[in-house]
Amino acid sequence: MKRLSRTVDSPGDLGTEVIAVPDDASIEIELRLESVMEGVLVTGTAHAPLKGECVRCLEPLSQECEVEFQEMFSYPDADDRSHENVDTGDDAEEEGPLYLEDDLFDLEPVLRDAVVLSLPLQPVCREDCPGLCPDCGARLADDPDHHHEEAVDIRWAALQELASSMKDDEKDVPRDGGDDSQEK
Repeated sequence: MKRLSRTVDSPGDLGTEVIAVPDDASIEIELRLESVMEGVLVTGTAHAPLKGECVRCLEPLSQECEVEFQEMFSYPDADDRSHENVDTGDDAEEEGPLYLEDDLFDLEPVLRDAVVLSLPLQPVCREDCPGLCPDCGARLADDPDHHHEEAVDIRWAALQELASSMKDDEKDVPRDGGDDSQEK
């Protein structure tokens, strides 16, 4: 068993549209390598900075990501049966076993999967972020008392004019002209 600590440059394109590890960032990795019969078991933790924007108010945000991962890297000739049973479909490369190549292993796909899957789907600057005003786009956190006068929908403007021109007693008359007090 061997323990390693490394700081590596971000491989780039490590995230989603709203939050990601910056391309120029450094990722700190703590690894534990264990030799087993089939190959090398790699267990680790990665720490990376995240930059993105709040999905509610669109303000820039910075967060930290800590993710744990574990993967088995097999010796190329350790189990010939695994080569025979591998699916030949389109996903066979992604889901198949990972192998050591000249006593080296490529940690990038494992790190990419672990980091991207740990990212928040909807990152927010704070849990109670009120977002933006749906009418004008103003940031509601800056002005909590922000409001607009009731806007008149142009499609209903003629009806509102008719209603305002009616006398108060005309509004209360039943449509069928009958007396509401009669019981049947």
